[in-house]
Amino acid sequence: MTKLKLRFFQLPALALLSLLLLAGKSESLPSKKAAPTVLATEAGVDAPGNDGLALFGKLALEEKGLDFKVFFRAYAGYMRLAASGLIVKPILAIADMSQPSGNKRLYIIDMAQGSLLRHTLVAHGQGSGNIVATQFSNAAQSHQSSLGFYITDQTYQGGNGLSLRLRGMEKGFNDNAMSRAIVMHGADYVNQSAASAGRIGRSWGCPAVSVAEHKDIIGLLKQGSCLFIYGQDQRYLSQSSLGNSAAISGELN
Repeated sequence: MTKLKLRFFQLPALALLSLLLLAGKSESLPSKKAAPTVLATEAGVDAPGNDGLALFGKLALEEKGLDFKVFFRAYAGYMRLAASGLIVKPILAIADMSQPSGNKRLYIIDMAQGSLLRHTLVAHGQGSGNIVATQFSNAAQSHQSSLGFYITDQTYQGGNGLSLRLRGMEKGFNDNAMSRAIVMHGADYVNQSAASAGRIGRSWGCPAVSVAEHKDIIGLLKQGSCLFIYGQDQRYLSQSSLGNSAAISGELN
């Protein structure tokens, strides 16, 4: 023991100082990057780093009812689409169909400014469920909502007035959106009175919004924004080419 102590104290002063500094660094490394890693594990997707975590906190999205795992999945898919040059306008809309329809479950985020532009009601399809959407389909005449990522297209005047075409970006999940006429439009059955009673009305599969807001919302989203429709569906969550951890891993980190 005496010899060991003696040898330690016989080390040159510079080498001893280096050892002490290294030891101190290993105990005092900042833990800022630890949080996204933990969140990614819990969410089941690869967290897109501190920027996404900071935005989630800045906008107080958890307090507004949005689960962080839904947000991170949406954020990661948005970043992947943006990297591919498919997004023209830096706006991400998240329709969280895992929440009851009486909740304000549509979140429209300006990704460039880091601001929440709208937090409002959105309908799901008649065939998807009553208060909460539990069934989803890409098939015509199903009257069900289709999960996944969309890029917004042009507007047109249809049977529901001003409407916004949506291009489904995920084969097998929402790529029939155009042929099914799945669009965003205003609907009388989407209103706060119905929401306060527990459930708003349902569409034929479209993410319908209130008549009072539809022009503003469509104006924000038209021509190249990203819409993500989320729901608790194991097939989608495990097989989505944009939304699951296997697809995202290594591309955004």
